[in-house]
Amino acid sequence: MSGDKGHMVLIHGAFTGGWAMACWAEAMTAAGWTCHTPNLLHHDTPAHGRPHPDLGRTSLVDYADDLARLIRTLPDKPVIVGHSMGGLIAQMLAGRGLARAAVLLAPSPPWGVIPSTDFEILSAVGMVATLGVFWDGPIHPVYRVAADHTLNRLPREERRQIFSRFVPESGRAVFEIMHSTWDMRRASRVEPWTVKCPVLALAGSADKVNSARTVKRIADRYRDTEGKTAFRLYDGFSHWMVSEPGWEEMAADASAWLDRVLP
Repeated sequence: MSGDKGHMVLIHGAFTGGWAMACWAEAMTAAGWTCHTPNLLHHDTPAHGRPHPDLGRTSLVDYADDLARLIRTLPDKPVIVGHSMGGLIAQMLAGRGLARAAVLLAPSPPWGVIPSTDFEILSAVGMVATLGVFWDGPIHPVYRVAADHTLNRLPREERRQIFSRFVPESGRAVFEIMHSTWDMRRASRVEPWTVKCPVLALAGSADKVNSARTVKRIADRYRDTEGKTAFRLYDGFSHWMVSEPGWEEMAADASAWLDRVLP
């Protein structure tokens, strides 16, 4: 369905695919946007199937480059919505001048934004302790981790149903996010002054993966003199903002914000 407000590219997070953004895409289509929900590079494999041979060494930069090619085929500059890792990629694309506005749902932090909580720090340490040299190959999703920290506000059966669609993720991309201080390439670096579009960052008070404190730090990087950049905190929400109970409120708020800040 074609919308009269322009184009919107919705970027999913780690271990998922374009399907994860379906609820938001439906809401934004109804609000008048033409929505695109692409799979990140090498994420079109069957759920829990054998990953693409290049996936493990695929960088955040590769993801961003692939999406940039898609964006340049659109007739006008899109609004970019990104969840979790997709929220970081949205920042990277905005830094390249490819976004009309950016909506960040529980976004992962760019290089230079340090972890805000013990959980975020211990998660990074735990990755190395559990997986060893994980940044040179694919990482397979683990149900208990997803159920406890990402899908935890969903009913148990829905948790299992959604997890059944999870796919392997790039170890290099995860390293570039969770251990960015060790990344000599600084793949996730986004200079704040290069992001010239309005930014809306949404955080859940119960999100352990990307805590509200971390998301607030991200939003503060992009503060603008016109007051078009905003941070919103949602009480009780966890990390799966794309479809956990109450997601409609967030989508409605984001739609209203876009109507205010865009000409």
